[in-house]
Amino acid sequence: MSTETDQAFRVKSVFHPTLHVPSLDAAEDFFSRVFGRPSTNIGTVMKTPPAPGHSTDYSNYTLIADVLIDSLEPSRYFTGGVQRYPDIDTGQLNAVGWYVDGAKDLYQAFRSAGVRLVDARDRTLDTEEWSGGPSPFYSLPEDAGMRYQFFETFPFPLDPRADAGWTAAALHDGGPLGIVRTSHHTILTTRPDRALKVAVDLLGGEIVHSGADSVRGISGAYVHLADAVFHFATPEAGTPAAADHALNGPFDTYHAITWEVEDLDTAAKHLAATGVGIAAHSATSLVTDPATSLGVPWGFTTEPAQHRTP
Repeated sequence: MSTETDQAFRVKSVFHPTLHVPSLDAAEDFFSRVFGRPSTNIGTVMKTPPAPGHSTDYSNYTLIADVLIDSLEPSRYFTGGVQRYPDIDTGQLNAVGWYVDGAKDLYQAFRSAGVRLVDARDRTLDTEEWSGGPSPFYSLPEDAGMRYQFFETFPFPLDPRADAGWTAAALHDGGPLGIVRTSHHTILTTRPDRALKVAVDLLGGEIVHSGADSVRGISGAYVHLADAVFHFATPEAGTPAAADHALNGPFDTYHAITWEVEDLDTAAKHLAATGVGIAAHSATSLVTDPATSLGVPWGFTTEPAQHRTP
């Protein structure tokens, strides 16, 4: 599934969410124990540094149904010999990476819209044209709300979704949680105008529904973009979502990912058996206690966002 626009570029699919974690080993154990999914270190395909001073063992990739999660340990991530992100004590979803057909044209679209871009070293990109190549460019949170990564579509060796005929069902049986597919990603914002300018006006997403998520205490627009649905939502005062958003100051917060599951009770029992607490739930959805789940309030539901219509 991809987003059709009258632009020269096409946002093809989510490449990966980036999850900053204090320890890759702990993250690998969590995804194996709770989701039943293996993780593979980037060092298995990045045998040598792509540039001097660039680390090669900083990330693990974990495929859960139709989403590829990039777990990144900041203390291991160096570019140009400099650690790019501060050490952390708890996990936090940090960015969304996208595959784009025609990334040079998207670069031009951002510049025309006044959205500033940077490279992997946070150096401002102010040339008229993007140089291209395998390295991505990134949006500035000040202009886009949060950090988005854009890659020209390429065959990433740790991403089997690029294989002809690939389907999530063919890969595994849903694992111990009975996952069917990703329902949606939750982005917290108090500036929905800024968020939707990027997701809808620039990238070509479509608002398919606006409404509340009573389990999380948030409300806002659901946007279908390429192969994913994003809930750009404002948190209610006093909720855990509001507390999480407050940590990010004036910028948007990549709060959570929610998966559709076959049976909520089965998922809840497995979570409890693996030491994951339930922070909130309804008859059709639950949210994990982030203190027991890598710092992220993962969601599970039998009412996926894809089924919500205006």
